[in-house]
Amino acid sequence: MIDPLKAATAIASSGIQAQSTRMRVVSENIANARSTGAEPGSEPYTRKTVLFSQMLDRTLGANVVKVKSTEIDKTPFPVEHDPGNPAANAEGMVKVPNVNISVEMADMREAGRSYSANLQMVKQVRNMVAMTIDLLRS
Repeated sequence: MIDPLKAATAIASSGIQAQSTRMRVVSENIANARSTGAEPGSEPYTRKTVLFSQMLDRTLGANVVKVKSTEIDKTPFPVEHDPGNPAANAEGMVKVPNVNISVEMADMREAGRSYSANLQMVKQVRNMVAMTIDLLRS
């Protein structure tokens, strides 16, 4: 028989792990938002994204979320005029990372909220188990 409380905890835990990975990737993107190549013609930092998938956990009888992969964003690199940059070409143009800080902050906020919601679910399940044990003691 499938334990619904155990399944709920496993589902929420998989969400916590997935959103933790997402926050790590977004943090990396933000940290490298101005990382250009080291020399002319070299590529700057490329934004990364996380793809999720659902997977049936047969022991729980429930779908859990998993990180399918970490992908490279194919958006073209913006070009800026910065002749003092070591990565500048002969015209003083530099490719900069395809990272938009506003998008990254929105992704971070969304991942944080999802992480918190999943954490609350785990706490609720623990409270329900504790209340059940207390009722059985009475």
